[in-house]
Amino acid sequence: MLWNILESCRLCPRECQVNRLNGEKGFCNATSTLRVASCHAHFGEEPPLVGVGGSGTIFLSHCNLGCVFCQNWDLSHRGSGTDLEIHDLARMMLELQDLGVHNINVVTPTHFSPHVVLALDMAAEQGLRLPLVWNTCGWERQEILEILDGVVDIYLADFKYMDPEMASTYSSEALSYPEVTQEALLEMNRQVGVAKPNALGVMDQGLMIRHLVMPGKVSGSEEAMKWIAEHLPLDTYVNIMIQYRPSYRAHLYPEIDRYVSKDEYREVVMLARSLGLGNLNTDL
Repeated sequence: MLWNILESCRLCPRECQVNRLNGEKGFCNATSTLRVASCHAHFGEEPPLVGVGGSGTIFLSHCNLGCVFCQNWDLSHRGSGTDLEIHDLARMMLELQDLGVHNINVVTPTHFSPHVVLALDMAAEQGLRLPLVWNTCGWERQEILEILDGVVDIYLADFKYMDPEMASTYSSEALSYPEVTQEALLEMNRQVGVAKPNALGVMDQGLMIRHLVMPGKVSGSEEAMKWIAEHLPLDTYVNIMIQYRPSYRAHLYPEIDRYVSKDEYREVVMLARSLGLGNLNTDL
């Protein structure tokens, strides 16, 4: 079903409707050929994903969001990586499992969702038993998420903006980002529920939200925390991140061409706590 969508691509909210099966490219600049940037046991993800063995991270090339401040711009904007077959992706998953990782973590998977699902089926037939982490910008179509119901074990979703104008300015005219992502988070929560670690302290299932605090309240952090508290369980896992740095083309936007101050970050964390959000990952 997902593969057929490539013929008139509507995998992401941009709905470019290009025929990727014939080599046409939409916004993400990907055809139907799978492209992978890297594959390794990653120890820089959230602690409940890393555990002792690491997160089995597969970075996919290209991106459907196109943020001007992207730290992985060489992968997302320039599409650096290697063209592979679906069976190669399945092999990568199995090799990661042999390394002792706790999960298979596909990064920016939206535009390659048909490939990921097919590879997952192949790998499962050959003994893959690890949970799948859908590491996404959060801007996901409801129709596609419904197809993924029962496939994805852990949604690791960004919640970048609360203001459509901010999303449009800094993420390539993605005006619908706040509304679509909010709907997506609700659907993700319906599918997998609250993320809670197992006896080993590692996540097997659930929704994990990432919110990057940006300079000058560009990301609408206070409004984002309020929305989560009002629409999702108060024990929803939320990683409030201070890792923003002005990368790629951020220097063209003076208002985001700086780091976030500790005070700016602390205000967001304190508000989240005051709202009753009790499952926070923070740098305080």
